[in-house]
Amino acid sequence: MGAGLSAFLIAAAFFSGFHFGADTRVEAGLGALFAKQIDEPAEGVDLSEFWEVWNLMEEKFVSGTTTSPLTDEERVYGAIEGLVGSYRDPYSVFLPPEDAASFEEDISGNFGGVGMEVGIRDGIITIIAPLPDTPAEQAGLVAGDRIIRIDGEGTERMSIDAAVKRIRGEAGTDVVLTIFREGESDFRDVSVTRAIIDIPTIKTEVRDGVFIVSLYNFNALSEMKMQTALREFVTSGLDKLVIDVRGNPGGFLQSAVSISSYFLPIGKVVVEENFGAQGGRDDVLYRSTGKVIGDFNPDNMVVLIDQGSASASEILAGAHSAHGVATLMGETTFGKGSVQELVNLSDGSSLKVTVARWLTPDGVSISEGGLEPDIVVERTSQMIIDGEDPQLEAAVSFLNGTYEPATTTVEEVE
Repeated sequence: MGAGLSAFLIAAAFFSGFHFGADTRVEAGLGALFAKQIDEPAEGVDLSEFWEVWNLMEEKFVSGTTTSPLTDEERVYGAIEGLVGSYRDPYSVFLPPEDAASFEEDISGNFGGVGMEVGIRDGIITIIAPLPDTPAEQAGLVAGDRIIRIDGEGTERMSIDAAVKRIRGEAGTDVVLTIFREGESDFRDVSVTRAIIDIPTIKTEVRDGVFIVSLYNFNALSEMKMQTALREFVTSGLDKLVIDVRGNPGGFLQSAVSISSYFLPIGKVVVEENFGAQGGRDDVLYRSTGKVIGDFNPDNMVVLIDQGSASASEILAGAHSAHGVATLMGETTFGKGSVQELVNLSDGSSLKVTVARWLTPDGVSISEGGLEPDIVVERTSQMIIDGEDPQLEAAVSFLNGTYEPATTTVEEVE
């Protein structure tokens, strides 16, 4: 399970009554969000034009097809979707009962997916990260690919949840994604066969005296598996560590805080939940519990990041950087630093609404452009496909004191 971005195509984890994920919480039992007759309209809001247009559409509209006319309920839901959309936040979305029921199916994980996370970047549905050994990765999809069409349907103005609904489906069936990849001039169609996804968590390896922990997501098992990996690190006798969160779309907040606690002294702020001026709520600070296993600094630990690192990954990387316990290497992260609350409405519909944002310990908003690495090392899409990993190689050489930044000459540019 993962509760990273709101569009996890494998399994989402949203548990009623808990602030369980790094970016989603659930609240139940509120009344209907919108009603045709409003007894107490918001102060200063004139809804006369809304009802005038409602009545004009009812009186004059003629469909260009033989499609059955909209019901009043469908028009109300459409109005609510327009209201939520007017906030221009890709992670706030209204789910009519049918879509809300589909979202409940996501919770159970009883569906096929392609094994990737998507988000919205510059208004376009974008692949944040395909997970290892999944249909998405095997089909050659990479972080940063823009999804232009899904089974021939354009994604312009499509919400994340709508895109997810079209991509997921019965295991064994195919979905065709039309993508645009940076550096290419043409679109390409990629057919991906859906499957039931087994989400990996952690992998460890040793290269040239450096212990490497690749963390693929922050699920309910991540801390336990990280504890095992770090025990392996300690018993190895090595003193150089790489935490690789590239392509990690996030997950549980608690997991990110617990894992950070192995590297940060007790009481150090891991992340701040900032509510802005809304609701009169005080900001919340999440602090390290101080389970530190060693003396870490930017010379003996590297956190690898890229544009597929999002949410809880950015929380961990931001905390390590702010407190000076690691060097960030790689590329700028995705920038998913907002918190959503899922409100279940009385008629079976739901509202997923952004209620807060994540700030690093030094006050940087993760959503504002993501986190910049201390040392930039690029890895192109073709390198990923070819299995080349200059970022990991750079991290290992950096920790061994042999890293030499790549240089570009004028002649090479020309």
